[in-house]
Amino acid sequence: MKRIIAMALAIMTISQIAFAQGNPELSSKVQQSTAKPLKIGISKLVSHPALDAIEKGIQDYLNDNGYSADFDLENANGEISTAIQIAQTFKNKGEDMVIGIATPPAQALATVYQDSKVPVIYAAITDPVAAGLTFPAGTDTNVCGVSDLNPIDLQIKTFVEVTGLKKLGMIYTSGEANGVAMEERAAKYCKENGIEFITAAVANSAEVKTAALSIIHRVDGMFIANDNTVVSALASVDQVCKEAGVPLFNSDITSSYGTDFLMSWGLDYYKVGLVSGQVAAKVIDGEKPSDIGAIYLTDIKQFKLMLNLDRAKELGITFPKNVREAASILVENGKEVEL
Repeated sequence: MKRIIAMALAIMTISQIAFAQGNPELSSKVQQSTAKPLKIGISKLVSHPALDAIEKGIQDYLNDNGYSADFDLENANGEISTAIQIAQTFKNKGEDMVIGIATPPAQALATVYQDSKVPVIYAAITDPVAAGLTFPAGTDTNVCGVSDLNPIDLQIKTFVEVTGLKKLGMIYTSGEANGVAMEERAAKYCKENGIEFITAAVANSAEVKTAALSIIHRVDGMFIANDNTVVSALASVDQVCKEAGVPLFNSDITSSYGTDFLMSWGLDYYKVGLVSGQVAAKVIDGEKPSDIGAIYLTDIKQFKLMLNLDRAKELGITFPKNVREAASILVENGKEVEL
């Protein structure tokens, strides 16, 4: 199973970080302790464990590697209009670098700073191409960053293997590019593999529980992709699934702790933050964003598979040997055990 997972990740597009020189807008060297700190604005879509972990990872990487920076941390609370206001506020404040965590904040920053030389770094963008955050080779852009693309086909395939489900439910955010991208990829896989795919679209986190209730009695399993709006309301989906006796697959490991999910498989979002911080450091040191582009995480160590043996017992499900052997974390008797 681990070899299968590694092969699936290996076929993802890989963008290498190359070294270049010359960004007069920022210091060409690591900031000295006596130098004036860089002003770095970080805008995240909403506060939930995954995005909070990314935010911390970015700060930790820069702080731990000797970069002097003052961080201006802002939360759009799931509102695109607020993300745009934050971007404009950063520009008015004269931030030296801005970082957008999740698609709407990154898009807002890229739009507000499109005629600027201030670097725009994005973090956790599932599909940078669909989000309009990638540019043709040779384009002198100030935008670059890190994708959190998950192996969604293999996730669903494994979920089906474990549960035997024939009807898969999914809640997604219709106004968020990565939410739509995940829904489309899941729909394609289900169609090609004879799985009935039942969805419910939401505009904000307040609608998530109602959406879950609207489809829960028509599905054999619920699949949650790395859709930030839905993940921020995961507790309500978890409650609905538990009460209905429906297994839950969550792509966001970070938010799975303390819930009654069956399986959780995805990125370690603190590590996504560290890589995003590394990208920011490259730009500070003089590398051009146009030479960095979109970074896709392909190291199997950056992904985790978490299995809930307690929930499996409640549902009468036994994990196949190959799936259990691939697990990074097991939940048993209410405790998480790292393998």
